[in-house]
Amino acid sequence: MFIALEGGDGVGKTTQIPLIKEWLEKQGRVVRLFREPGSTPLGERIRAILLNSMNLEICRMSELLLFMAARAQMVQECVRPALERGDVVIADRFLLSSIVYQGYGGELDVEQIREVGKIAVAGVLPDCTIILDVPLEVSKARRGNSPDRMEALPDGFHERVRAGFLTEAQLSPQNHFVINANQDIFAVQESIQKTLVPFLNIPN
Repeated sequence: MFIALEGGDGVGKTTQIPLIKEWLEKQGRVVRLFREPGSTPLGERIRAILLNSMNLEICRMSELLLFMAARAQMVQECVRPALERGDVVIADRFLLSSIVYQGYGGELDVEQIREVGKIAVAGVLPDCTIILDVPLEVSKARRGNSPDRMEALPDGFHERVRAGFLTEAQLSPQNHFVINANQDIFAVQESIQKTLVPFLNIPN
């Protein structure tokens, strides 16, 4: 089982993922957590370039391909082996983030990104994608005073990102689910668990 948590910056993915892991482990599942970009030596180096290099000029296409390279490495080293063992994989972002951030947000061609993404992930896609959603003003407040390179982009970019996630969810409602993350942490977690139950054959 492959679960991806998605959403704009400041929606609460980092808070919710350990709670999902704890819940699944109580059901006897082996859970592996991975993050994008990252989770491999190559991925972590790419992460440092993409998120922390505030003064480095990176064009949008280069940005996209760097994310894809980190993703391909993570699939090869981490995600595919874990799925083959029968583990539950939870990814903090996956291909949808590139479609939305570099496509809707960065205004690259969305369909071209999908095609490049198919090559990068080599057929490995989430069974269920949870999209956490909050209004822009809430996400801005949660990001704090030390934003990374992507978080520091203008409001217009982040508005397009939010709209992109909501649009993509409407295109694939069978396995993309939007959850209101502008509520109590445990209420959000309850909504996530209810969404995942049918995919995991866990008694509700």
